[in-house]
Amino acid sequence: MSLALPSPVHLRVAVSLLQSGGVIAYPTEGVWGLGCDPFNEAAVRRLLDLKQRPESKGLIIIAASLAQVERWLTELDDGQREACAATWPGPYTWVVPAAAAPAWLRGQHDSIAVRVTAHPGVQALCNAFGGALVSTSANISGHPPACDVLELKQQFGDGLDYILPGQLGGDGKPSEIRDARTGIVLRKR
Repeated sequence: MSLALPSPVHLRVAVSLLQSGGVIAYPTEGVWGLGCDPFNEAAVRRLLDLKQRPESKGLIIIAASLAQVERWLTELDDGQREACAATWPGPYTWVVPAAAAPAWLRGQHDSIAVRVTAHPGVQALCNAFGGALVSTSANISGHPPACDVLELKQQFGDGLDYILPGQLGGDGKPSEIRDARTGIVLRKR
C-alpha cells in the first residue's frame, strides 16, 4: 500500500503545535498514535493525562532515522545496535538503556523504548519537526487503540491540539517490543 505524505501545510501546523508544547494525533503503521516533543516535560505530562497513563510506565520514542535516536543508543554494544538497526525502519520497538533520558520519558525504568518508523507520514513529521517524538498508541489506558479519526474524537474529544491527516499503514496492531540487552520479546505483534 502506498501512503500519501501529509501536505506541507499540515506538517507546518503540526510542527508549530509540537514546538509550542502541543499534543497531536497521527496515523502510524498499525494504529493512531499520540505524540509530543519528548524534551518538553509539560507536553509529556499533558499527553500522559490525556491517556490517563501513569508516568511510571514510560513511553516510546519514534523517529524517521537511526540518526534521530542515536542519543539513546550510546549504551548498546555493536551487536545490540546491529540487532536494532536490522529491524528498522519498521514496526519494531527496542527497549534500550536509558542513557540520559529524563524520568518523564522512562518512568520507573532504567531504559527507554525507541523505534524508527517505516510509515512515510510519520517519517515526514519527524523530519519536519527535526527529530524524534514521543509516540504512544492513541487510546485511554485500558481501551483499544484508535483505528480511525472517529475513535480518536470519541476517546479524546477536543483534548488534542491537532489530528494530522493520513492513513494507517495497514498493520492493524501496535509494534513488537524487544529488550535490546537480552533480545527477549516483551510484546508480540
